[in-house]
Amino acid sequence: MSLKPPVGVQRLPRGPDPNSRGFDRSSPRFIALCPTSIPSSASTDPGIEEEQRVRSELRERFLRTLLMMTDKPVQFNMYEKVQVPARFGASDIDILNFHVSDLETPLGVQKEALLRCQDVISCSFEL
Repeated sequence: MSLKPPVGVQRLPRGPDPNSRGFDRSSPRFIALCPTSIPSSASTDPGIEEEQRVRSELRERFLRTLLMMTDKPVQFNMYEKVQVPARFGASDIDILNFHVSDLETPLGVQKEALLRCQDVISCSFEL
């Protein structure tokens, strides 16, 4: 009978709060990544419900647009009047970066690249 090789255990770092239950909602990182004008309390204000409905609809439209862009030629308009065509790949979960292929820059063609969203003013593609 042979013993199976041991498997290493990967320990994730503890969160910033003492109970390690996630990030502190008052931390600068949480505030920067998760801004909201909707209070977290359970309010029955119809204005808040309408805002949530509209936000949900806009999120869905944006995610559907990202899906439609996949593997299509896209034109990115960036700062300093730079326009670069590429083939859209995907976005990360926080929508901070776009993965593109065949990016045509003024310095040449990059086979694969990540574009930071804060560098992109707009993008367009054919339906």
